[in-house]
Amino acid sequence: MGVGMQIACLGFTGSAALEAEAGAQLVRLERFRAWIDGCQLAIESRMAADGACLYDVRLDLTMHGAVRRSLPPCVGADVDDALRRAFAQAEQALIAWQAGAATAALRDAAAGDAIR
Repeated sequence: MGVGMQIACLGFTGSAALEAEAGAQLVRLERFRAWIDGCQLAIESRMAADGACLYDVRLDLTMHGAVRRSLPPCVGADVDDALRRAFAQAEQALIAWQAGAATAALRDAAAGDAIR
């Protein structure tokens, strides 16, 4: 089974094209399905002080065991760019968490070997 995703658009009406782009970006996280169950994508439209429209894209990852990891938001005038940056950030975070877990497993294995 793949990684699931819930999408919420706040302050504007989402589009099929936006959902398609989010689905395409979700493929980047598919290789981490051993780590994550799903993600929640929130895209909020808001006005900047100068009146320009900004998109605040937040991605929360639901890890196995129902642990939720919130990532910092990606903000920009181009919703597709902010969306791509949010998924790139998630991919980098998962790589780092995976590497940290592998390092811990190697350290634990080495400590176990030293005890024997």
